[in-house]
Amino acid sequence: QVQLVESGGGLVQAGGSLRLSCVASGALLSTAVMGWFRQAPGKEREFVAAIRWTTGPTTYADSVKGRFTISRDNVKTTFLQMNSLKPEDTAVYYCAAGSPPVLTTREYRYWGQGTQVSVSS
Repeated sequence: QVQLVESGGGLVQAGGSLRLSCVASGALLSTAVMGWFRQAPGKEREFVAAIRWTTGPTTYADSVKGRFTISRDNVKTTFLQMNSLKPEDTAVYYCAAGSPPVLTTREYRYWGQGTQVSVSS
């Protein structure tokens, strides 16, 4: 089992920045990828970014490219730096861990509880 705990969400004005963290514990060797997803009210959960544990290549949704950066500092913690935030970035942000065949799908085995990000105009 893998446990994921997100933190760092909050309320920010448009153009501002937030940094989300995801701390993982448990059987991390069973996972190859850490991902961030988000879900706005009335919408489906969508892919934001992903990073591989071992080699570190990253993947981003087109809507966040150039504004968000996913990174990791060790085997347990993943970050999502969010700059130039827009009202449409408002959502609950979830981190996920697993070995999905396609990084951008929701086929991750483990999920955190989510952290709310709200961007005011």
